[in-house]
Formats: sequence, structure tokens, C-alpha cells
Amino acid sequence: MSELRLIIRHAGTVLVGQLAVMAFGVADTVIAGRYSDQALAALSVGSAIYISVYVGLIGIVQALLPIWAELHGAQRPAALGRSLRQSLYLCGLLTAAGMTALLLPGPLLRWAQVPEVMQADIQRYLAVLALALLPALLFRIYSTFNQSLGHPLLITWLQLGALGIKIPLSIWLVAGGAGMPPLGVVGCAWATLIVNYSLVLLALLMLRTQDIYQPYRLWRRMEKPDWRQIGAFARLGIPGGMAYLVEVTSFTLMALFIARLGTVASASHQIAASIASVLYMVPLSIAIACSARVSFWTGAGRPHQAARAVWTGFSLAALSAIVLAATLMIASQEVAALYSRTPAVAQLASGLLIWVAIYHLGDAMQAVSAFLLRCYRITLTPLLLYSVMLWGLGLLGGYLLAYRGLGPWPAMPSAQSFWAASTVGMALVALSLALLLRFAVRRSIRGAVRSEAAAPA
Repeated sequence: MSELRLIIRHAGTVLVGQLAVMAFGVADTVIAGRYSDQALAALSVGSAIYISVYVGLIGIVQALLPIWAELHGAQRPAALGRSLRQSLYLCGLLTAAGMTALLLPGPLLRWAQVPEVMQADIQRYLAVLALALLPALLFRIYSTFNQSLGHPLLITWLQLGALGIKIPLSIWLVAGGAGMPPLGVVGCAWATLIVNYSLVLLALLMLRTQDIYQPYRLWRRMEKPDWRQIGAFARLGIPGGMAYLVEVTSFTLMALFIARLGTVASASHQIAASIASVLYMVPLSIAIACSARVSFWTGAGRPHQAARAVWTGFSLAALSAIVLAATLMIASQEVAALYSRTPAVAQLASGLLIWVAIYHLGDAMQAVSAFLLRCYRITLTPLLLYSVMLWGLGLLGGYLLAYRGLGPWPAMPSAQSFWAASTVGMALVALSLALLLRFAVRRSIRGAVRSEAAAPA
């Protein structure tokens, strides 16, 4: 099977599962929006904080993919099993850090001047999600393990089944009924907690019963923490997770700053952010599939084949981004109307979706580039670029444009000011990372050529 077909098949399977997971958030947005604009506004801020914490942590876990794919390519199944067990120690540390952040959001909410009327619902929402963090990270480890082996289908089936549980649970818990009082936005969090624990239990059952896991000897007694190996996880994962955190907190802080503009602005931004997140799943799936192939070939000692996989995935991501961006531009009004019955919210959101379409072009390219750079162990430079372009140019530039004025432009207190600045920042990140990826691939091939020339005949 050709490299392109392998990547498309893997990415397509991952995409279905990722869309199912994203449908959790989309469903919550629609359910909360139908319940009340106040619930939707609280969800906008609360989910932004949760996603910032969650994505930063799973970014660290997801960075284990190239390590495990290389071990798979090198045909070292026992070492891969030991590495998986060691990752559980990392998961424990990440859970403790994440729960602390979710249980203590008060200072952040006050600093961002989120209206007090929203703060109680947001804090209750985050407290429930703090309990859902451990199973979420454990399932991400299971998912990353399967992706490194090139077997994402089991994950996709589990995620689709979870979606079938999540939607009716959220509807019931948010709106109440059958003896359950309406919980509002907190009901979305309780539904997520139930689904996350169900997924972990099913993942454990799969690991115990499926023959494909037998070569990895996963059920051996847990070794003591190997801090050298955990440190290697951290050196690769933490910069990658921090890069995720910078990208997502640019959305989080955007949501918090936009909250000052009122319920309509917050609700419309939540719609735009939700659509941007759904679109992101396409390049993310391609990036996961492509990085698994690149690392597999690297572990097998075939850098030229790895380079072909890089450019195959990059081209596929570019084509899909153009198609999706064009589609969203054409259907922006219809998409916005699906999310809210309030005309003011739908109208403002439709304008933001034009910016989302342009933003997605850069977002797709940077997502694939960042994933593939981790395969070549390049993580610090992307983190620096994210910090400068997304926090500095995107978020700070948007804040100045909205509330203070920027250069020749007077203050324009609108959510569009933030999206415009973020779009420019993301485009610069994408260009920089693509050039860095090109350099990394060429350096890898030159190193391989020198090694072959120096090898004895």
C-alpha cells in the first residue's frame, strides 16, 4: 500500500474519532445555547479554561507518539511495553497539576474581569471536570499507544460509542426531567465525567482481551519509576504541551477578554471557537497519522522514506485546509444559525466565521509542521514562535486593537478585532514552522548520507 493511502486511511480513522470527541463540545454548545444565552456564555468561559488545561496536558502525552512509533519501527515490543508503563507515572503528575488549576480558577476569573454573575456557574463546571481529568489522560495514553502502532480503529469505535452516551446525558442533565432537576451548564460537565470513566474501563478491557497487545507484555508488574526515561518524556513532551497551551490559551484569554463585551459577544465567540476546533481536527488527524509513519521509518533506519511521508502529509493537509476554508466562507450564515436562535448572536458569529476560515489555513499548516518537528526532536523553537506570534502579536495585538487602539487604527471593541490579530499571528507561525520543518528533513537526510559514506564497505 502506498504511503499516501496509508496516511489517508489512518488519518480518516483518527478523524472520525476526533470528530466524535469534538462533537462532545459542539453538542454542549448547542444544548447550552438552546437552554439559555447565560448558560452558553458561562460554557464559553468555563470550557475555554478547561480546554487550556486539558490540551496542554494531553499535548505532553501526545508527544509520546514518536517515541513509541520509533520503538515499533525498530521492532522492540518489550521496550515499548515498558515505556507505556512508565508513562503512567507521568500521567499521575500531570493529573495532580491539572486538577489544582481547575479547582482554583477564581484569581484568573477576577483578573480577566469576568462578570460575577457568571463566576459561580463557571467554578462549579470546572470542579466537576477536575474529577474527569484522570480518566481523560489515561484514555489519551491508550489512544496514543494505538496510534503509534498504526491501529486507531479501536479508539474510533470507542469514541463513537461515547458520543452516543454523551449527547442524551447532556440534554437530560442540563434541562432536567424524569426526576432530575435542571443543572444548567454544570450538567454538561457531569455528562463528560461519566463518559470519561466509561471510556477508561473499556480501554482496560481492550488491553486485557485483544491479541494485538500480547507482544508488548503490558500486564507485567509495574517497574519503579525510571526517572531517566520519564525525563526523556518530559523533555519532548513539555515543550510540545506548552506549545499547545500557548495556542489554546490564546483562545482562552480571547474568550475572557471578549466576555467584557457582554453575553452576545461571548456567545458568538463560543460559536466561532467551536467551529475552529472542529476544523482543526482534520489537520490534527493528518498530523497524527503522518507523524506515526515518519517515526516508524526513522526507527527502521530509513530517513528517505520518512521524508516522503513528511511531504505527503503536508500536501494532504494543505489541500484539505483550502477546501474547508472555502466551504466555511460560503456557508458562514447557515452554520451560525445552527448554533443560536438569537438573531444578534447568529449575525455576529457569521462575521467571525469568515475570520475562522482564513485562520484555519494557517492553523492547518502549523499543526502538521509542529507534530512532524517533534519526530525530529525539535520542540523549543516552535514553543518560542507560538509565544511571540500567538500571545504577543495575536492576543496582545487583539487586545490593543479592541480596547486601546493600535497604530493608525482606533479602538474597535469587537470580537472581530481579536480574530483578525490572531489570524495574522497564526499565519506567521505556520510559515516559520514550515520552513523549520524543511530544514529538519534536509538535515536528517544529509546525516544519513554521511553515515552511509562513513560506514565500512
